[in-house]
Amino acid sequence: MEDKRCCGSGVCIINSEGICWCGQKWDGDKLLKPESSEAKLNTSASPKAPKKIK
Repeated sequence: MEDKRCCGSGVCIINSEGICWCGQKWDGDKLLKPESSEAKLNTSASPKAPKKIK
């Protein structure tokens, strides 16, 4: 049975949360590409500076 949510590649496997094995996410209308790692870094809290070794 073919999943109607497939992006057209014919190999989409979408879990119950709407996330495909390739990282795309079903938004209820179409598959969306995952956020870039750069975008995630810009929206996340600043990482703590590593402790200095004496």
